[in-house]
Amino acid sequence: MLAATPLGDVRDASPRLVEALGTAEVIAAEDTRRLRSLASALDVTPAGRVVSFYDQVETARLPGLLEALRDGRTVLLVTDAGMPSVSDPGYRLVAACVEEDIRVTCLPGPSAVTTALAVSGLPSDRFCFDGFPPRKQGERRRWFAGLLDEPRTCVFFESPHRLADTLADAAHVLGPDRRAAVCRELTKTYEEVKRGGLGELAEWAAEGVRGEITVVLAPAEARETPPIEALVAEVKQRVADGERLKTAAAEVAEAAGVSKKALYDAAISKS
Repeated sequence: MLAATPLGDVRDASPRLVEALGTAEVIAAEDTRRLRSLASALDVTPAGRVVSFYDQVETARLPGLLEALRDGRTVLLVTDAGMPSVSDPGYRLVAACVEEDIRVTCLPGPSAVTTALAVSGLPSDRFCFDGFPPRKQGERRRWFAGLLDEPRTCVFFESPHRLADTLADAAHVLGPDRRAAVCRELTKTYEEVKRGGLGELAEWAAEGVRGEITVVLAPAEARETPPIEALVAEVKQRVADGERLKTAAAEVAEAAGVSKKALYDAAISKS
């Protein structure tokens, strides 16, 4: 049984979570100390055995938890905040249960992803969640390049000490005017939602940001594709200026959002 836990305000805990904490025979918690603190705040005493279940021990804990489930015991999985398996431990256990046809249920509740999306003020009819951006700048910029024409709103997490660099890279690749919202400390005392263009947000973050961060990025605006003849002409001009045909075609195609091969072939056929 998966259970969502409060992002910050314990009053967001559901009655079903309180009941599960008091009845589950095994509780797998990302941080056992935080679990006991949450239980105390909810005035409930965990009835079952509490075991740690964080990233570094997740694989090692699987056999014991699966054995408990096979024996018919109730296993409750909780993370520090929000929904298990969403950039938190849980996926491997659920996948193993599915493989063995063991029933999996979920007690719904708080999620930083949907909470940030709801308050962002950005389109929410279609969205994707993309975890954490890469830590290295080159990889991160390539990651953002993949969102250049993303038609859905994108939600991702970031650590506070990398936020400024991440937003600066996003502004460099996607443009400083691409809209976004940075949601900090959701549901907590110092909750803050900063909205604006990526360039503006990068400048704001450069002053220093603390707390749990969720970023919501607006979808790309639809771009009109120039006629193939115009693209071929641009490629030819760049070749005349000394560039290799393959390089020129690839760069022009990427900027225009068309197939590199199709543009290369068109440039060859019109040579």
